[in-house]
Amino acid sequence: MTTAALHVARTGLDAQAARMRVIANNLANVNTTGFKRDRAQFETLAYQTITAAGAPSSAEARYATGTALGSGVQMTGTARLNTQGALSTTDNPLDLAIEGDGFFQISMPDGRIGYTRAGNFNISAEGQIVTGEGYPLQPQIQVPEGTESITIGSDGTVSAKMPGETEATTLGQIELARFVNPAGMQALGSNLLVETAASGTPQTGPAAIDGRGSIQQGALEASNVNVVQELVDMIETQRAYEVSSKMITATDEMLRNANQNL
Repeated sequence: MTTAALHVARTGLDAQAARMRVIANNLANVNTTGFKRDRAQFETLAYQTITAAGAPSSAEARYATGTALGSGVQMTGTARLNTQGALSTTDNPLDLAIEGDGFFQISMPDGRIGYTRAGNFNISAEGQIVTGEGYPLQPQIQVPEGTESITIGSDGTVSAKMPGETEATTLGQIELARFVNPAGMQALGSNLLVETAASGTPQTGPAAIDGRGSIQQGALEASNVNVVQELVDMIETQRAYEVSSKMITATDEMLRNANQNL
């Protein structure tokens, strides 16, 4: 008797522990604006072929199925599910939600452009529209001092009502970025993602055209985490972990009996 079963069960423990961490992160971010849930993905490890299917079993016959023993499982990655989250009205003029595809573009301190679905913006002391961390929205929108109200259209056009003026002044236009494979973007934290070779290059432009979603002022996109589904997945993961643990115990007992009696 070999210890191969112990190794296979251990890979199951590692895989389920990783999946539980993914589920825990989803539940922790259930109230995070614009958060997209992750899903753990797995694949089988290499098989040990004892008898190949179709190999000769005699001079006139061949094996119909063969014998192949698996060596376990491993997690290949986490897939970000970019389904639309529910939009909640806040009536805050600097709260923006994207209905459809696209990301807001954020200038990060290291010079890179970050991308986010979280549209809870503020105005900095310099009059720029920024994130909660103070990172400016790109293209930069400068809000003049003394502005009475700000209006942002579904295409991202930003207008300001100034004291003593009857017509609103256009300040600029918010552009959105769209990716061929948004699931391939790298998450950095602080609700920010960056492009990778897997995501492709961003296709930027005004909202509501060329497949980019429209912008809703005075609203925020909620997380797309379904708490009930995550709890079901958590219970399933816990049971699978327990079964792999029992497999290790059972295999250990079999090996002990074999050592004592053979």
